Amino acid sequence: MKIIHRALYPGSFNPVHYGHVDIARRALRVFDELVIGIYVHPGKRDLFDAQERIALVKKAFENEPHIQVASYNKLTVDYAREVGAFAIVRGLRVFSDFELEFRMALANRRLAPEIEIVNFIAAEEHIHLSSSTIREIASLGGDVSSMAPPHVVDALERRFAELKAQGNDPSFMVSLAD
Repeated sequence: MKIIHRALYPGSFNPVHYGHVDIARRALRVFDELVIGIYVHPGKRDLFDAQERIALVKKAFENEPHIQVASYNKLTVDYAREVGAFAIVRGLRVFSDFELEFRMALANRRLAPEIEIVNFIAAEEHIHLSSSTIREIASLGGDVSSMAPPHVVDALERRFAELKAQGNDPSFMVSLAD
């Protein structure tokens, strides 16, 4: 019997961008299967709701048969156990990411010592990308086509046009933390 090594790649993916795509594809070189878990924070108002984010992520990986996409709203280690993940995959961009990821890894190790934490360093061409940066640029009418897949760029343009048509200031959605 072949052992399948499954990993969980958790995040908000609000929206998914080329940095996420790169980390996921690189993770597939290490793991047989990857579950992209879209964390839905119960008290947070996101630019895209859970179903929209699932659809955007699924489209980004539509040609990757070893990637599954779903949402969750519980402890990440509990969700990792639920989906049978051997490891949790995270990406590191800048030095400040390391401190946060280090603290989360220690907490997760305490909660679930059987689950490995695997960090991938962002590719140089994606090191500047974050969902919050992309949201901010898009909210101000900037070009994010080099940062996110075309279907995500289209979704951002539609969402900010909707918000503007409703009389809402789209910049209220932007935060410094991803």
